[in-house]
Amino acid sequence: MSWATILRDVRDILKIELFEIAGTSITLATALTAVAIVVFTNFFSRLIRKGVERAFMRRGVEDPGTRAVVLKLIHYAVMLIGITSAIQTLGIDLGALFAAGAVFAVGVGFAMQTVMQNFVSGLILMVERAITPGDVIDVDGTMLRVKRMGIRSTVAVTLDGEDILLPNSNLVQNRVKNLTLDTPDVRVTVSVGVAYESDLTVVQATLEEVARRHHDARSRNAPFVFLSDFGDSAVVFDLTVWTTDVWSTPRLRSAIRHELWAAFKEEGIVIAFPQLDVHFDKGVRLAS
Repeated sequence: MSWATILRDVRDILKIELFEIAGTSITLATALTAVAIVVFTNFFSRLIRKGVERAFMRRGVEDPGTRAVVLKLIHYAVMLIGITSAIQTLGIDLGALFAAGAVFAVGVGFAMQTVMQNFVSGLILMVERAITPGDVIDVDGTMLRVKRMGIRSTVAVTLDGEDILLPNSNLVQNRVKNLTLDTPDVRVTVSVGVAYESDLTVVQATLEEVARRHHDARSRNAPFVFLSDFGDSAVVFDLTVWTTDVWSTPRLRSAIRHELWAAFKEEGIVIAFPQLDVHFDKGVRLAS
């Protein structure tokens, strides 16, 4: 078999019609070309992202959130161009295709409303950068660390090591606390009640000493102790310190309470507990 025969057979195979879209015949050759364009586009996107990452490293951009958002937007933009080119290579008129699918798109749009809502919310989060990977957020009273952000949902981890999948629309529409948005400084408060017989001057000094030992020196704020309330059974003090490691606040609160227990025992300060005093009036005669 000659090379001419082989080439002719290959050309015949490539001309085989696979299917038809919007009046356009799709052959094996055009389909393979479109697939090759998409594959090359994905490869080209990786090269661009690697170049941008090296540029970030040279310029000292270390924020993982900034890098992740920029790289994802670049990938989406490049892939959109590549897929559009692949569709045009197939010989499909995008305008006619969109017009033909307009009615179908309306129906799908209603069905995909939630998905599109999350998609648009993901774009908003990436552009505004109110939440980025590595941030510690508070959602409905649960503290979470953002692991990665997708175009539809965000993956975060709890203090218990559980991965939580958050729809992006929840992060955009609902109230979310970002504990590390502008500064990592977070105030940690520990309340303690002492007996009314305690020397409040000694209590104040003891609390201030404990606060100084547990305050994060990297914070721009100062620790503080103040008398917050005269309770039913205790004089209540609030000890506040600042930390730049918000993820470890439960551990910090535990360490403060342990040290308060030891320091109060050393100073003879009694930590109050609920008590009820019952007084009997001798002048009242009980009914028989």
